[in-house]
Amino acid sequence: MPLVEISVAAGRTEEQLRDLMGRVHSAVEEWGAPGQSIRVLVREVPKTLWLSGGVTLAEKAAAK
Repeated sequence: MPLVEISVAAGRTEEQLRDLMGRVHSAVEEWGAPGQSIRVLVREVPKTLWLSGGVTLAEKAAAK
């Protein structure tokens, strides 16, 4: 049973996240896994808790 876990910064719509999950599911299915066995998990992380280069994504957005 393939399990794909994706972490993304919060801020996308439910439709965007559903589209992402569907595309990932299709890709894993094309790879050869049975569709019924594929699991896709998306975790949204608040931008204040995502650090890149010593600065949070929220700080980067505020600086723009």
